[in-house]
Amino acid sequence: MTPRTVDIAIIGLGNVGRGFLRILETKGERLADQYGISFRVVCVADSSGVAVDPQGYDPAATRVHKEGGGRVAGLQGYRAGQTPAQVLKDLAVGLVLEASPVDLKTGEPGLSVTRTSLRRGIPVVLANKGPLVLAFSELRDLAHAHGAGLGYSATVCGALPVINIGQRDLVAADITTLAGIFNATTNFILAEMGTGRSFDDALVEAQQRGIAETDPTLDVEGWDTANKLIIIANSFLGISVTLADVNVQGITRVTAEDLRAARTSGNTIKLLARAERTGSGYALSVRPTVVPLHSFLGQCDGWEMGIELQSDLYGLMFYKIWEREPLPTAAAMLRDAVNLLARQ
Repeated sequence: MTPRTVDIAIIGLGNVGRGFLRILETKGERLADQYGISFRVVCVADSSGVAVDPQGYDPAATRVHKEGGGRVAGLQGYRAGQTPAQVLKDLAVGLVLEASPVDLKTGEPGLSVTRTSLRRGIPVVLANKGPLVLAFSELRDLAHAHGAGLGYSATVCGALPVINIGQRDLVAADITTLAGIFNATTNFILAEMGTGRSFDDALVEAQQRGIAETDPTLDVEGWDTANKLIIIANSFLGISVTLADVNVQGITRVTAEDLRAARTSGNTIKLLARAERTGSGYALSVRPTVVPLHSFLGQCDGWEMGIELQSDLYGLMFYKIWEREPLPTAAAMLRDAVNLLARQ
């Protein structure tokens, strides 16, 4: 089988974007042989701007360039003064991958990139939560109206297929309760504080590993977890909500003394997202919560994330993942990309 070549744009070359490039380096032949797809990177963007090469950028060379401190502005084909959305208005691509930093005020540049691409009928895969948090219904409707795929499983718990489970595997179910640890950075920090390590020292390690958000306050103040809860709610809880509908509290007020006291009582403290079904919809919250030490979520420790789902048809289900590096999130983008392209 001769693989089809799919020209792609990668917007955002941080840890996740570079991880996607690494996957293309190491799995390119398998993707061609097993899935019949050969990805050609014809457009890349970072905070310095956008570059386009119709012949394609070598994934390994581009990754090494970025990891060595290089910027897109230093690549052949740099488009001075243009934004990613402006370039994508007429660029011939078959898929856009959006992994730029989260911006909860404007959603940019991801929101404009996603809107522009979907209006052209180009499928989009998101690792960036901002566009979905700010404009979920609009983007879903744009994708439907223009026959463009929209994949975003990478936005919730990295490689853990929470979105796929909720949308595909819980057919006709009413979810009564949902509880989860959706942020590996805060889970790691709380676990390390329980051993006597300082909050600041644990956060630095999370940043060095590329797991913490570019703005770590999104993690420690609970907003990254809230973003994921919003995406879940809009995706498969059957409600339309925004961040204003979530009661959010982060972990910055949790002390080592709080953790010790909880453990003395056979408990621990986790930053939990919860959705409780009510007569009028769901009550949504994110807050540090005391849970039994030997419960499923109590045993989701360190770099683990997990979710409990209780529904009327499928009973109580548990899923978790250990994710210390950003590569699995990049792999989730690949999963979405392959699945979207298989439908064309």
